[in-house]
Amino acid sequence: MKFIILGCGSSMGVPRPDGYFGNCDPKNKKNYRTRCSALIKTDFENILIDTSPDLRSQMLNQKIKSIHKVFYSHMHADQTHGINDLRSFFLSNKKPINVFADRATSKYLRKNFSYCFDKQSREYPATLMLNNFSKKLFIKNKNKNILIKPIKVQHGNVHSICYIVDKKLAYISDVNKIYKKDYKYFKNLRYLIIDCLWYRNHPSHLNLEKSLEIIKKFKPKKAILTNLHTDIDYEEIKKKLPKNIVPAYDGLSVTL
Repeated sequence: MKFIILGCGSSMGVPRPDGYFGNCDPKNKKNYRTRCSALIKTDFENILIDTSPDLRSQMLNQKIKSIHKVFYSHMHADQTHGINDLRSFFLSNKKPINVFADRATSKYLRKNFSYCFDKQSREYPATLMLNNFSKKLFIKNKNKNILIKPIKVQHGNVHSICYIVDKKLAYISDVNKIYKKDYKYFKNLRYLIIDCLWYRNHPSHLNLEKSLEIIKKFKPKKAILTNLHTDIDYEEIKKKLPKNIVPAYDGLSVTL
């Protein structure tokens, strides 16, 4: 089972659409970042976390031919506005794709992308099936059910969902606060993939200092920093980090 970081960039990516690289060296391919989304790849199914606006290029870069489920973290545009690109996977599989989201995100998706969930005509059937959120989600690998635990965290004025895969990996791309009652789920993880927007403070995201504090608290075997802004150059931040912490790059994968 693999976990692939499809995109690790902040809301405008690196470079921004206007070509701005900020502090990032354009000669380093690891500084080219699409917007955040991830993939859980098993021998049975592909599970997508979020549909970033860069979903099409991410699928092509990783040669992903099918998507079986989609888990959403929250309703912001950089996590949802690539939803239309799921239509191609509906066309190849001939059945709606199951989508899982919390109440607020479900409401947003249905309001803004109703054509994905409701049949428009014979030529344009519903391509997605919106499912009620559960405290426990399951995926299949080697004929076994693998637990995916969703944990609600604070992300500025909204909540975001952290997904913990098989008690081994936590993916939490957008967060500024983890509630103490949930700390127990973050202990002794093999991987912690966590928000690290930039060096300055931000009301909705963790910066480097706060990301490192959380990593020190939870002590994962390895931590990966994601949602990286144009402020953060790959090689520059790598030099500042302990050996068990690395910056993400598009296409980085780990085996579970």
